[in-house]
Amino acid sequence: MRDTVYVFARAPRLGTVKRRLGRAIGARAALACHRALLAQTLRRLGRDRRFATVLAVTPDRAQGPWMRGLPRVGQGRGDLGARMARLVRRHPRGRVAIVGCDIPDLGAADVAGAFRRLGTAQAAFGPAEDGGYWLVALGPRRPVHPFAAVRWSGPHALADTLCHFAGRPVALLRRLRDVDTAADWRAWRC
Repeated sequence: MRDTVYVFARAPRLGTVKRRLGRAIGARAALACHRALLAQTLRRLGRDRRFATVLAVTPDRAQGPWMRGLPRVGQGRGDLGARMARLVRRHPRGRVAIVGCDIPDLGAADVAGAFRRLGTAQAAFGPAEDGGYWLVALGPRRPVHPFAAVRWSGPHALADTLCHFAGRPVALLRRLRDVDTAADWRAWRC
């Protein structure tokens, strides 16, 4: 079975993406940032033949040229953990990764490296500067509920998730910054 990476993304619509960033820089600038980061992520990952890239979108039926001809699945309902768990369950015997679409320094080598780390680890995480994570990769031996009771969008997301992997070998990748706030945006101008 081929390794698969899901790129989690909201359809690029004014006022529905990067809302926290939009409050600081305006909804139009936040939309432009989202579009630029999404296009960059899909371009970098979609061309790589070491793994299959699938776009996981919300709303589920979103369409548009921004999808770049990639296979698409809907994220479905629930909080971020429920939506991620649903996609992971589609690969009960395979290796799967999930990445966000707002990490400027993310490249295909990061995803391939995470899959390599699954040779000795049961999970690989890409820690984010804000306490969350920009990538999670899981092998077939994983907890039943790897994303339950996680405090999302805050400084505890990675720590909460790692609690589900206690006693299991876990790999940590390089720390990257995502673009959620005006300070993040200034650090990487979209």
